[in-house]
Amino acid sequence: MMSIRRSSTAIAFLLLSVSTSIAQKKKTAAPTPYFPTAQNWEQKSPQDLGLNATQIASAINYAKVNESKNPRSMEMSHYQSFGKEPYGFAIGPFAERGEPTGLIIYKGYVVASWGEPMRCDMTHSVTKSFLSTVVGLAVDQGLIRNVNDTVAPYVPPIEVFAQPLMRAADQLGEPELLQPFATPHNRTITWDHLLRQTSDWEGMLWGKPEWADRPSANASEWRTRPRNKPGSTYEYNDVRVNALALAATSVWRKPLPEVLKTHIMDPIGASNTWRWTGYRNAWIVLDGHPVQSVSGGGHWGGGMFINAYDMGRFGLLTMHKGNWNGKQLLSEKWVSQARTPTLAQPTYGYMNWFLNTDKKYLPSAPETAFTHVGNGTNIIYVDPDHELVMVVRWIETKAIDGLVKTVLEALPK
Repeated sequence: MMSIRRSSTAIAFLLLSVSTSIAQKKKTAAPTPYFPTAQNWEQKSPQDLGLNATQIASAINYAKVNESKNPRSMEMSHYQSFGKEPYGFAIGPFAERGEPTGLIIYKGYVVASWGEPMRCDMTHSVTKSFLSTVVGLAVDQGLIRNVNDTVAPYVPPIEVFAQPLMRAADQLGEPELLQPFATPHNRTITWDHLLRQTSDWEGMLWGKPEWADRPSANASEWRTRPRNKPGSTYEYNDVRVNALALAATSVWRKPLPEVLKTHIMDPIGASNTWRWTGYRNAWIVLDGHPVQSVSGGGHWGGGMFINAYDMGRFGLLTMHKGNWNGKQLLSEKWVSQARTPTLAQPTYGYMNWFLNTDKKYLPSAPETAFTHVGNGTNIIYVDPDHELVMVVRWIETKAIDGLVKTVLEALPK
């Protein structure tokens, strides 16, 4: 009898221990991440979340006083920089930009904003992060079997829209269709090479030869140098980025802005004001319809025109590894690949995911932080370790690390 009582007592004690353990786990479980709805993004004061309000105010002032020195006219800014290149004339739209602008997003909540965060401005090469995202969606859906596949088999000959009805006599025998991956070198290029900007793709697209983008100082080699083996050499080049956009358009058989809107921007609650534009001559015939092949940035004009809040939502999506409020919009595998360093350039993943490998890019930030960066400077800073996303627009590049340092010092210790 005594043995039965002891067993009952032991069982009761065991059940109590298990119940206590479960209760403690529930108490210590991580809170559910906050995601803004389409119509509302909750704002909290820095103090509400334990941040140093004085330090946050200092960060905002720092961002403002370090405004980009480039002209606010994006057209003028272009002609003072890229416009000096061979064939540097604009072929896409430009616009006047706004005030220095930014958002600080902590644990999903907006804790600070400045400037004109609702204004749709050019975001330049942050556009590349949206481009690589639609490529990632194509991989997730099986439209691209593997990023290590060569691109050529995916891209059939393309008819350029609005060609003259009659061809001139000197065009007799010239190719009538666009075949961007037909040369012996270009046939060896994979999707991964294009995503990492290591393809050394050769040719001309939309009137821009690849050698004219950030050309070598040695003009004699512009058209004659040997090609680098794909994957061996990193070179930031917008003509090649636009070749990726054209290839992705062929794979999706629809405009890339439509793909982005349906699969990413609408689900994350982005506004209806962003616009992804291409060049005025970058139109093709696709399934009997004229379709614009969009550009991967503002080089020669165009690219993504977007407000800071929509950029912040995209940053929040990438911080959560492609997951938005429990729904996996972009596979975690793809985000992991995008954050894998490129062998030829360890601070670069997929375009335009800039990594903080060895803290080379941002010495004050954790090595796990990454950024989506465009000229201007436009930047989406993503810091998973601190649950922090920042959108900063029209700041001097050399001031970015100082801004990050100031904000990080404001976080709870």
